[in-house]
Amino acid sequence: MAKKVKVAIIGTNGLPAKYGGFETLTNYLTINLKDNFDFIVYCSKTSKANRLRTYNDAKLIYLPLRANGYQSVIFDIISILHAWFTVDKLLILGSSGALIFPFKVLFRKRIVLNIGGIDWGRSKWSFLVKKYIHFAEWLCVKFSDVVITDNKHIQKLYKQYYNCDSVLIEYGGDHTKKLDLDNDLFIKYPFLRNPYILNVSRAQSDNNIHMLIEAFIKIPYRNLVIISNWQTSDYGKEILIKNRNKYPNIHLVDAIYDIDELDRIRSNAWLYIHSHSFCGTAPSLVEAMNLKLPIICFYAETNIETTENKSLYFKNEEELLTILAGITEDKLDTIKKDLFEIASRRYKWNIISEKYYNCLK
Repeated sequence: MAKKVKVAIIGTNGLPAKYGGFETLTNYLTINLKDNFDFIVYCSKTSKANRLRTYNDAKLIYLPLRANGYQSVIFDIISILHAWFTVDKLLILGSSGALIFPFKVLFRKRIVLNIGGIDWGRSKWSFLVKKYIHFAEWLCVKFSDVVITDNKHIQKLYKQYYNCDSVLIEYGGDHTKKLDLDNDLFIKYPFLRNPYILNVSRAQSDNNIHMLIEAFIKIPYRNLVIISNWQTSDYGKEILIKNRNKYPNIHLVDAIYDIDELDRIRSNAWLYIHSHSFCGTAPSLVEAMNLKLPIICFYAETNIETTENKSLYFKNEEELLTILAGITEDKLDTIKKDLFEIASRRYKWNIISEKYYNCLK
C-alpha cells in the first residue's frame, strides 16, 4: 500500500471542533479524507488533562498559545515552521502566519491557502490594522500554490486585488440536525413558546445586530431572538447594556456552543435573518439553509451569491420592516424550499471534501 501524504491543517483552534467555520471544516476534512491523507492538526492552548493524541485519526499537536487574537500570529508561524519539517503539504486557514510565507522557497512544500475572505475591509479594524491585514493577505496569496475562496464574489475580489485565480470551495452545512424544542429549553428560554424570528451572529458591527434591534423595537408584536458572543467586543457589550431585558419582544441570548441546543432553537424559528454584510459564504447561513428555514438576508453580493438570489434582501432598517410587514406564509414556504434545494446541491460536506481533495492530492 502506498504511503499516505502527510497534510498539516493550520490556523484553527483545533479538534474536537467547537462552533466555528474553520474548525467545522477541519472536522469534516479529517473525517472524509482520512483514507487519503495522514492529517496533523495544530491545536490551541489546552490543559494537559484535556489533550487528545488523535481525533478522527488525525494527530493533534498542541501549542502553548491561543490560535486567535494577537497570539494567532505566533501560533501560526510556529505551526507552519514545524510543519515544513514534518509534513508533505500544508492547508493553512487564515492569514495570521503571513510573515513566514516568503521562507517557503527554502522548503518547497505545497501550500493550499484559504484566507477566509477580505478581512481587511471589515469596519471593526483601525486604518493601520486594515493596512497590515491587506499586506498580510497579499503576502499569503503570493507564496501559496493554491488559493481557495469560499464565494464567487470573493473570488472576483481576489482577482481584482491580488491578480489571483482562486479555486471556489464553499462550506458544508449538513451537519445540522432538525430537532424539536423540549421542556428543558422552554424552562431555560420561556420566550421560545411563542413564534420567533432568529439571528445568530458574532458581535461585530458589520453583522448589523444594532439594525435588527432598532427595527424590532418598532414592531413589538414580533419576537426577535439574537444569539451572539456579546462579551467579546465593545460593540456587543454596548448592545447588552442598552437593550437586554428592556424590550419584551427582543431576547439577547449568550453564545451557545452545545450544537444540539443550538439546532433545536434554529430548527423551530419562524424566520431566520442573516444580517452579515461582510463575509464570504457564511457557515451560519448555509447551516440555516440546510435546516430548511425561510431566510431573509442583508443585501450583500456574497449573500446573493450564496442564496442564488432566491431570498429577500434588505439594505437598511426601513427595508427590513417593509419585508416583515408584507411577507406571507406562502412566500416563506417558497423561500425555504428554494434555499434547501441550493443547500442540497452545493453545501454538503462530501461535496466540499472532494474539492479539497483535488487541491491537496
